[in-house]
Amino acid sequence: MHVVIMGCGRVGSTLARSLEDRNHTVSVIDQNSDAFRRLGPGFNGDKVAGMGFDREVLLKAGIKRAEAFAAVSSGDNSNIISARVAREEFGIQQVVARIYDPGRAEVYQRLGISTVATVKWTADQVLRRLLPAGTEPDFRDMSGNIRIDQVIMPESWVGERTIKFQRQSGSRIAWIDRLGEGVLPVRESVIQEGDVLHIVMREENTAQVYKTIKNGPEED
Repeated sequence: MHVVIMGCGRVGSTLARSLEDRNHTVSVIDQNSDAFRRLGPGFNGDKVAGMGFDREVLLKAGIKRAEAFAAVSSGDNSNIISARVAREEFGIQQVVARIYDPGRAEVYQRLGISTVATVKWTADQVLRRLLPAGTEPDFRDMSGNIRIDQVIMPESWVGERTIKFQRQSGSRIAWIDRLGEGVLPVRESVIQEGDVLHIVMREENTAQVYKTIKNGPEED
């Protein structure tokens, strides 16, 4: 698909190269043409100098044939305006805006514009690595009711079926990290040594899930 990116800083340039590596076509917009040097000599997409919310600039970047738009400049206002123009004027459904202010990010998330609240995301990542397991989830939905936690399974669960763990804990296993690969559990799956489970649970059931993990399996 064709993707238009507004902002050619470290995030925008990395995103552009990653999309090209996956065989997508990319146009990058930045008001500072010197920023395009971050793309490197191997970048094959379009480089458009200008403001990402300028209609003529967006047209030059191929917005009419684009299926996705990312606003990842360093300015919240520019990102928000650009994202809204792409969504509301050009009908792009896959729109993401980088927002530094987490309060504003939540507002635009509710309006249907996916947001990445940079400061909050970074702080959350640090918290997850500082605090004990179960304190902070890897992901929490906008309502705050559903969370995904990453858990290294203790030895007591090794050899038990994943379906047993789900039944006793009241959670669901989204996927398993096993020997560097992601594995989707099936009915016959068994927990192996070193498995890292990504577990989906209701916020209110968190204590029960971690109690089940700690106590080990019960006899059926």
